[in-house]
Amino acid sequence: MASPASAASFAALLRAEGVTVVEVGNWETHNRNSKGPWGPVHGVMIHHTVTKGTAATVKICRDGHSNLPGPLCHGVVAKDGRVHLVGYGRANHAGLGDPDVLRAVIDERPAPVDNEATVDGNRHFYGFECENLGDGKDPWPEAQLLAIEKVAAAICRHHGWSERSVIGHLEWQPGKVDPRGFTMDAMRARVTARLARGTSAPKPSTPKPAPKPARPVVDLSKLIAAAKSNPATKGTPVTYAGVRTVEAALVDAGLLAKKYGDGHYGTTTVTAYAAWQKRCGYNGKAADGIPGRASLERLGAKYGFDVVA
Repeated sequence: MASPASAASFAALLRAEGVTVVEVGNWETHNRNSKGPWGPVHGVMIHHTVTKGTAATVKICRDGHSNLPGPLCHGVVAKDGRVHLVGYGRANHAGLGDPDVLRAVIDERPAPVDNEATVDGNRHFYGFECENLGDGKDPWPEAQLLAIEKVAAAICRHHGWSERSVIGHLEWQPGKVDPRGFTMDAMRARVTARLARGTSAPKPSTPKPAPKPARPVVDLSKLIAAAKSNPATKGTPVTYAGVRTVEAALVDAGLLAKKYGDGHYGTTTVTAYAAWQKRCGYNGKAADGIPGRASLERLGAKYGFDVVA
């Protein structure tokens, strides 16, 4: 004998199966428990609504109508695959059904053809109403079928049931045709496969390492122009921002005092760069402190920037 899951557990187990859950109003306490017990529970029952439009469908399944007070199910499976929880506890969805079918569900074996209606199904089944006209023409989108599969599997997984605990209203009560548009055997096959795979809830992923920052890029022609302008003081506007990158590399190379890394390619930076050129093996006019491509690329390769012409 299985006691119903708590309302909080019910919502959680659906979400753990990958269901998109929409909680409607006071669904956790909206029920018909005053009219009779709910539980022990033995299975999941699937219905179609004979309605059109999600908002209207959810409303009628929550509130019911003059001849049948709500809630009319526990969850409404919309066309888009979202499951709207409208009540929890005893709900007016199953009505009276066949005791032989109930016994087959409890024993988890194929159900016989229903031919009588003498057992209270509202007490023993979780119920899901599925938005569909029930005329055999209204389509069942894959998102909706997948949601039905997930809610049924989630409840079976929670209680340790097999797919044989999932039935349609048409298998419970003589004269009922719902759900119409797919077979319960096909849906049970989907539930079987899902239970075999395990929960579809996404596993926590290992955080991806933060991407490495992009390397600075120094334009050789702009750098040379800045070097030849030879600003006299720190107050002179910086002519090219890439100068700071090169000066930072010269500081790291031990050729320029940090205080001169100000973005001005003045005489101190010229002297420092000339020292770098000599370190690269250049002499005379080839080590005049005005950058050349080869020496600049070597500086960038060692101190973390790229060079473009």
